[in-house]
Amino acid sequence: MKAPEELRSHRWFGGDELRTFSHRARSRQLGYNPEEHLGKPVIGILNTWSDINPCHMHLRERAEQVKRGVWQAGGFPLEFPVATLSETYQKPTPMLYRNLLAMETEEILRSYPIDGAVLMGGCDKTTPALLMGAASAGLPAIFVPAGPMLRGHWRNEVLGSGTDMWKYWDDKRAGLIGDAEMSELERGLARSPGHCMTMGTASTMTSAAEVLGMTLPGAASIPAVDSAHHRMAAASGARIVGMVWEDLTITQVLDKRAYSDAITTVLALGGSTNAVIHLIAMAGRSGIPVSLADFDALARRVPVLANIRPGGDWLMEDFYYAGGLPGLLSRLTDLLHTERPTVTGRTLGENLETAAVHDDDVIRPRDNPVAAEGGVAVLHGNLAPSGAVIKHIAAEPRLLTHTGPAVVFEDYPDLKKRIDDPSITADSVLVLRGSGPLGGPGMPEYGMLPIPAHLLEQGVRDMVRISDARMSGTSYGACVLHVAPESHVGGPLALVRDGDLITLDVPSRTLRLDVSDEELARRRASWVAPPPRFERGYGALYSEHITQADEGCDFDFLARAGTNPEPDAR
Repeated sequence: MKAPEELRSHRWFGGDELRTFSHRARSRQLGYNPEEHLGKPVIGILNTWSDINPCHMHLRERAEQVKRGVWQAGGFPLEFPVATLSETYQKPTPMLYRNLLAMETEEILRSYPIDGAVLMGGCDKTTPALLMGAASAGLPAIFVPAGPMLRGHWRNEVLGSGTDMWKYWDDKRAGLIGDAEMSELERGLARSPGHCMTMGTASTMTSAAEVLGMTLPGAASIPAVDSAHHRMAAASGARIVGMVWEDLTITQVLDKRAYSDAITTVLALGGSTNAVIHLIAMAGRSGIPVSLADFDALARRVPVLANIRPGGDWLMEDFYYAGGLPGLLSRLTDLLHTERPTVTGRTLGENLETAAVHDDDVIRPRDNPVAAEGGVAVLHGNLAPSGAVIKHIAAEPRLLTHTGPAVVFEDYPDLKKRIDDPSITADSVLVLRGSGPLGGPGMPEYGMLPIPAHLLEQGVRDMVRISDARMSGTSYGACVLHVAPESHVGGPLALVRDGDLITLDVPSRTLRLDVSDEELARRRASWVAPPPRFERGYGALYSEHITQADEGCDFDFLARAGTNPEPDAR
């Protein structure tokens, strides 16, 4: 156990020097009495709340509950507002700013008198960003997930945010429903605080945070408005104080075993393809190499047990009542490293001792899985030499082996202009380029390309679609994503022409452009790189240092080995 004078914050407040005197004087200016904070762990609460982030609109209140827990455990809480990254509103995509929040997190934890951190997030990019920054900082840290929103409702149907939005928007385009129905859906799709209640990126990444050992057991699946969420927030505040005294740092929790278990769990959840990029980046911050090959190897032996939309039938609220993530993990213990540490101070296996499943349809037993293999497949071939991914459990099975002529869109505006071209058939392969990490910019969620309206009217609901973009974890369909290298840097996607035959073969994990090497060489010789998108500002920094999708889309100078020196607090 640490002594008070060993606390990191003691360097700011302890001793008899000019600077420590100044720091104590300024804390009096803030209205704090000496006995409130001196000799106590200072806990930084990094809160991604904002007025424009509906997923996090309750986190201002939850921060007060975290503070309550910190006070009760003998710590001193300080709240820091950090970038909110609202998936709903931030354009072109909050993925452009994930690394900015990671940088902000690392530098706040490094530069202020903080002994331990509570990380509050949940909307898609906030979870990996906060954990990436905290991993680089290396202090004791615990994650408080925002929690999923309640089920949506429309007439007699239960709605899942995102997933049912895409479904009913296609119905509208097909002429099956009109403006009156859409107005009702608009009011019923998202009806409480919290992130998407499907197994989208938010629920996937908060679940990953839990299995990594960074949350209290069961935290990820608690609905945002449930009173259990209040209690979890307070208990997390209390626990981080204990972690500081025990010197239990994030570095001790996030080891190689933890990332392997996170990949296993994401696959068993049928989780978002975005987790592939985020976990590679997160592991890189921990100095642990993780690649697409790790996902593919585990996917071949990990069954999908979570029967949750978009790949299943239920929603996160149902998952919580069925036993939540601890229930699912209790059915995977032979595939997990149960002896590793977690923020509780106990091992993963010890955390699961009382876990149980209460509904075998929501969380399937191993002998009755949703799918025999994990929900993500990694593809390679001459169209994706560095890899691509597909969430094949959310696609129509007939399309998992398919050859068809390419219909190429240069960028998203071109797609919007020409997607309803009547010459496009159900066998066509829709190709979108110019949407990767550099081309997007920020790799926007354009990957679930819309089905042409005339095909929707004929009853077509899925087609093979290929891009260097991402797609929302709430999306579905035969969408090949994250094609690397991206077209903007001259990847093979830049060389595809209308009418070229493309073969997708998920069972063999291949994606092939059926064009000779000689012809591709001729096309490459005439390819001209597009001009830079940014001339200054953060966009220029991003463009100069972003890595490709298969490398996690981190900044190269953040992902590399090395440490920052502790600041001189004098």
